[in-house]
Amino acid sequence: MKTTIDLPEEILNRAKVVAAERQTTLKELVVAGLAWALRSDAESPDRKAARARLHKGLRLGGQPLLREQIHERR
Repeated sequence: MKTTIDLPEEILNRAKVVAAERQTTLKELVVAGLAWALRSDAESPDRKAARARLHKGLRLGGQPLLREQIHERR
């Protein structure tokens, strides 16, 4: 599929040089970079567990404060 993207000139020039050094095309370099970015962004089991812990939050005991109580503590 064809698409158009607007890249900063310096990055485009550097990408062309890297593609030439690797004896590949700019397209293949971009595809490989996007594939790498998408792979590294995938949810690993550890990352999923960490995200679940963040969403759950920590219970340190006590009762949750009401909005008014929080403002009174200031």
